[in-house]
Amino acid sequence: MSATDTPKRSMRTPLGRVRNLGAAHSGTSDFWRQRITAVAMTLLMIPVIVIVMMLLGRNQAGAAQILGSLPIAVILLLFIFASAWHMKIGMQVVIEDYVHNEKLKLTAIMLNNFFSIAVALASTYAILKLSSGV
Repeated sequence: MSATDTPKRSMRTPLGRVRNLGAAHSGTSDFWRQRITAVAMTLLMIPVIVIVMMLLGRNQAGAAQILGSLPIAVILLLFIFASAWHMKIGMQVVIEDYVHNEKLKLTAIMLNNFFSIAVALASTYAILKLSSGV
């Protein structure tokens, strides 16, 4: 056997080789999801700023009238979902990189998930309530 005939040794597990994942066990999916949500937020930023400027100086009835428009409510909901998801991914990366105690890391990631969901649900409820005029 020559040096080129020797089998390559790998530190990866057989399952890791099959799934083609690195040590983080998630590949680059979080990286791409964060970039996609950043692009979505960037594209939605101008319409959201215009909507907020339209709401300035309005009372609740005026705000409900503006937010009662379906396109405006959809733009705000898309922005909320993209922002909450982006926030969740960003905080999870920070937690994974800087929290070294495994139990604390798991707890922090769970709290991050719950917080992100709570922010998204509360914001969605507010938009839907204002847009329905209730």
